Amino acid sequence: MYSWVRAFRNFRFGRFWYSSQVRLISAFKRAREKAKRPTAKKWLERIQRKESSKLDIIRDYLVGELSKILEGWPKQQELSPFYLKLMHLTLDYRVYKKSFGDLAWAVQRIKSLHKEYVSKINRAEEKQKISDIAKQFYGRVSSMVKQMDAALEYLDECRKIMKTYPDVKEMFTVCVYGFPNVGKSTLLNALTGTKAKVAAYAFTTTSINAGYFKAGDKKIQVLDVPGTLARKERMNLIELQAELVLEELADLIIYVFDLSGYGYPVEKQQELYERVKEKKKVLVYVSKKDLTDPDTLRKFSHQHLSLEKLKRRMAELAPGEQNQ
Repeated sequence: MYSWVRAFRNFRFGRFWYSSQVRLISAFKRAREKAKRPTAKKWLERIQRKESSKLDIIRDYLVGELSKILEGWPKQQELSPFYLKLMHLTLDYRVYKKSFGDLAWAVQRIKSLHKEYVSKINRAEEKQKISDIAKQFYGRVSSMVKQMDAALEYLDECRKIMKTYPDVKEMFTVCVYGFPNVGKSTLLNALTGTKAKVAAYAFTTTSINAGYFKAGDKKIQVLDVPGTLARKERMNLIELQAELVLEELADLIIYVFDLSGYGYPVEKQQELYERVKEKKKVLVYVSKKDLTDPDTLRKFSHQHLSLEKLKRRMAELAPGEQNQ
């Protein structure tokens, strides 16, 4: 079983690599300050050991910093299919994988250069030659590390996106679904007491909001997904996230209709409803009743539930022992 919560927590990164220039300055400064004072009697051996020590410090620092990024990222085998598919939707996954490949190459290349140039230093027999070899190492490492800036900048963008991912748990899940601006976030807030953003324009919700509803010993996960339109072949990125939740996570759908006449045509909302109900069990909720003509509401053909009846029905459908 996937450890969804643990995998999600791995997205909460701490400090990140700032820029190659900052890291190189820090690496070279450490090398100057922390290089061990050699104790060998021969002057040549003392110089060799001192310069080799500087190279050791630079290698250890740069490899350590890059390795923190590689090791601190969520491991693919720890992620649920939902998170993996969400990453494919929200990131340029090809560039994402290539960026990690670049960093892994850089780690190995720094180690290789270190080994090569320490060997050259140990074979050199002149002070100036040793100094020149060390400078060559600094130059090659600097050039190679600077090449990582593009990969690191992209991974930082990925980090910012992934930090917005919801903490989705493996439990009975209700998906609040419907067209943009029909009142899904308002319903989530009413059901769970969360404070999802609400505004009077389409696509207010641009990511997945999560809340939890308790009924006795049962705890139900409620996901408010971005609004979607009845156009599967032309879905935008925001809509595709909603479709992913519907396909991968939802045990139950609450489909929200807006009959007020101020939003999308009811006919279009009906088309989407017909498609959704073929996939999962659906409960219907009508929002904005205070703005809806009573005759329109009376003629509405679908059985729809009040907020309190929704809560009772969700509790009836959820299996026991849902606390997590």
